[in-house]
Amino acid sequence: MINTLNKVEYTRLLSETVPRVINTEEENERLLNEVSKLIALGENLTPEQVEVLQLLVTLIEQYEDKHYQLKAATPLDILHELMSARQLKQKDIVEVFGSKGITSEVINGKRSISKNQAKALGEFFHVSPALFL
Repeated sequence: MINTLNKVEYTRLLSETVPRVINTEEENERLLNEVSKLIALGENLTPEQVEVLQLLVTLIEQYEDKHYQLKAATPLDILHELMSARQLKQKDIVEVFGSKGITSEVINGKRSISKNQAKALGEFFHVSPALFL
């Protein structure tokens, strides 16, 4: 079943929220506030409010996808994070790499992590070795 929108009500809502392509953080915050107001209505949203909500969410997602992209963590980033979380120092994982020299080279990004080292790191940290490949 296709819901028809009340054009007068939809136009009124659009004129209140003034949705447009977001170019600034302030505009993003403003539309986030509008979304919050609509969400607060819960299941009592009219079809017109649902349409405006969907439009606002689309605009916000578009802005945030462009401006808040997360950088993918490298295997070295993951190793550093796991060491930091467990308060480990380089000397604490020498057994995983077999020597101080190799451990130092890996920790300092001068050598990549091999498949065997990834497996050993996975066992040491109790995580998937795939994190280090």
